[in-house]
Amino acid sequence: MKEYIAYCGLDCEACEARAATAANDDALRDRVAKLWSELNGVEITREMINCTGCRVSGVKTPYCGSLCPIRRCAMSRG
Repeated sequence: MKEYIAYCGLDCEACEARAATAANDDALRDRVAKLWSELNGVEITREMINCTGCRVSGVKTPYCGSLCPIRRCAMSRG
């Protein structure tokens, strides 16, 4: 369970990006990309909606993988 709670407190098991990745569901990726694009005012594509979870190895969304300051800090401190 703990491995699916992100460093920021997000429940990765409830995240639609992780669900789309786990199910390899392109229709869900499209819906999430559209919603996140609208919410964030930036273009997010289907290809960006791939994530296995913050604390586990594997692919991450661009934000979680390299932009999230909380995750970067936690990773740098081990």
